[in-house]
Amino acid sequence: MAAAASRRVSVFPSPQELGPALAQLVAERAAAAAAGGRFSLGLSGGSLVGILSRDLPAVIAAAGPAAPARWLVAFCDERLVPPEHPESTAGAYEAQLLPRLPGPGPRVLTLTPGLPPAAAAADYAEQLRQVFPGEEVPVFDLVVLGVGPDGHTCSLFPGHPLLQENEKIVAAITDSPKPPPERITLTLPVLNAARMVVFVATGEGKAAVLKRILEGDEENPLPAARVRPRSGQLRWFLDESAAKELTLPVEKHSVL
Repeated sequence: MAAAASRRVSVFPSPQELGPALAQLVAERAAAAAAGGRFSLGLSGGSLVGILSRDLPAVIAAAGPAAPARWLVAFCDERLVPPEHPESTAGAYEAQLLPRLPGPGPRVLTLTPGLPPAAAAADYAEQLRQVFPGEEVPVFDLVVLGVGPDGHTCSLFPGHPLLQENEKIVAAITDSPKPPPERITLTLPVLNAARMVVFVATGEGKAAVLKRILEGDEENPLPAARVRPRSGQLRWFLDESAAKELTLPVEKHSVL
């Protein structure tokens, strides 16, 4: 479990209040990083696509230094499906978020189509190495993650051998318990190298697992509980339904 001092848990009445706060955080991190040249952002899919697509464009449009032209966007995991497939993370962002950002848009790293899992992972790792030259493990300015009801994040699932992967920065998975089975995923060393990691979780269905992740001390922690940035910040953005079982101190945000 991450040390309490390294973690901030923010609770919002609903996703409608959480979304603008998350967008503002992205804009602030982007402005700070882009002042030095570039803002590197790792994104997960799922419900995050809708939240960011709804609230981020308006915030970014008003932020000069946060202009997306200075952004590098990579995906924390991806399903090995065509981009038009509904399970494609890149396809979802390219359809819902990227066209709404003020242009010119960010540089986006996507999978090379048609590769089998191991080759796709190696190819994506090589893409990352090219845009993070000289870094053994890429250091993202911000990584935005979701968490599943089973405690998985990215495509790192409970009890899976990939939780022990310390050499690769991108790994292939061919037996995902959540379909589709073939995916690639960033590994824990990359997540834990980030300057800031933000988890986003909403809904009552996440309440029980969040209590385990944030308040438990398990011998074999769930994947999301293993995300503990070595020198970066760890934030949790939750709505009240997701946070309903927590007893730890949280920052409560009311409706503006």
